[in-house]
Amino acid sequence: MGWFVEYYNGCGLKIKVIDKIVEHRGIQRIEIYQTESFGKMLVIDGKIQLTEFDEAFYHEMLVHVPMLSHPNPKNVLIIGGGDGGAAREVLKHNPDRVVIVEIDEKVIELCKNYLKIDGNALSDERVEIVIFDGKEFLKKAKDFDVIIVDSTDPSPVSMSLFDEEFFSLAKDRCDVFCCQSQSPTIQLNYFKEILKNSKVFENRRIYISYVPTYPLGLWSFLIAGELSLNFKKINRRYRKRKIKTIYYNPEIHISAFNLPNWLKEVVDDVLNERRGRNA
Repeated sequence: MGWFVEYYNGCGLKIKVIDKIVEHRGIQRIEIYQTESFGKMLVIDGKIQLTEFDEAFYHEMLVHVPMLSHPNPKNVLIIGGGDGGAAREVLKHNPDRVVIVEIDEKVIELCKNYLKIDGNALSDERVEIVIFDGKEFLKKAKDFDVIIVDSTDPSPVSMSLFDEEFFSLAKDRCDVFCCQSQSPTIQLNYFKEILKNSKVFENRRIYISYVPTYPLGLWSFLIAGELSLNFKKINRRYRKRKIKTIYYNPEIHISAFNLPNWLKEVVDDVLNERRGRNA
C-alpha cells in the first residue's frame, strides 16, 4: 500500500504498510493498519499508539511497575487504555475490579473488532468500561488502590489529563499513580510540563523503557505515591502472583529508575525550579 510516516521535530519514523484495515473520524481520527514488519498498528490523530510487535514493551512497563509497587492491588482504575493492553496486564494481578474510563468509545469498539490485543480483557467480567472524560470521572470517584493513565500524546482530547488539577485529583484517590510521560529526548517540553504539573505528589519518580516504534525509542513514565524499589520485595510479589511477561522483569523494574546523567539533570532542574518558586 505504501508508507506511514510519523513526524516529530524535524525527524520521523517510516513504517511500510500493507493495508489500512479500518479508519474512523470522530472526536479523534482512529486508524488501524496492517504493517509489513510490525503486525497491526493503531494510530490516533496521526500518532502511533502501538504495534503488535512492541506493544508489550510499553504496556508491561506502564502496568507492572505500579501494580507490583502495591502490596495488594484489588481495585484499579485505568484512564484511557481503550485498546485493552493495559487492562490485559492489570488482570494478571488478579484484581477484584478494574474500571476503564475511555473518552472515545470508538477506540474500544474498533480495537475489540480489529486489533484484538486485549486477550479478552475488554470482555472480562471484572472489567467495567465507562465512556467519560477521565478528569471529570475523578472528581466524583471513590478511592482506588492504583490509578494508571494510558493516554495519547497531549492533544485537545487528552490535554486535561496532564494539568495540575488532574494530578491533584489523582493524588487524593489512590495509593499508587502512574502515567506515561512522553519521550524525554524529542518531546522534552511535554516531559517537563508533566513533571512540573505533578508536583502535588511528594513522592514521585521517573523511570524509562525502550519502545522501538515510539519517538526515538526512549520512553518515560512517572510513578507517584507509595513506591517500592526493594528488589526482593518486587521479585517476591512477581513470583507469588505468577505473572508471565515478554519484556518486564523485576531486574528491569529496578534498573529502569537508574536514569542517564543528562536526564537526571533535566529532572533535577525541574524539581529545583519548583522548589525555588515555592520557597
